[in-house]
Amino acid sequence: QVQLVESGGGLVQIGGSLRLSCAASGRTFRTAAMGWFRRAPGKEREFVAAVSWTGGNTNYADSVKGRFTISRDNANDKVYLHMNSLKPEDTAVYYCAADTMLTFVPATIAGEYDYWGQGTQVTVSS
Repeated sequence: QVQLVESGGGLVQIGGSLRLSCAASGRTFRTAAMGWFRRAPGKEREFVAAVSWTGGNTNYADSVKGRFTISRDNANDKVYLHMNSLKPEDTAVYYCAADTMLTFVPATIAGEYDYWGQGTQVTVSS
């Protein structure tokens, strides 16, 4: 079992930055790949970024490459999403997810993740 709680969302101006945090509990966190997904109003949930359990492998959606960075702190059971150069199209509810199937390649498909947080709202406006 893994419990996930996101924080750090809010209202930010175009070009601004935010750091999302995901606090995890549960003994399998440290061997779980972790991902961030988002759902914008009226759109399907989409993959944003993922990191392997070692932190050594990452995947990013093309839309966020070069702007977002995912990282994890296994000592403190946390995952972060650093978001820079934010655009209005980044507005969405952001979800943290855990894939407890031991793998070195973090998945980009939502169905591979078995635990989800409640989400945190990010709004980018002018």
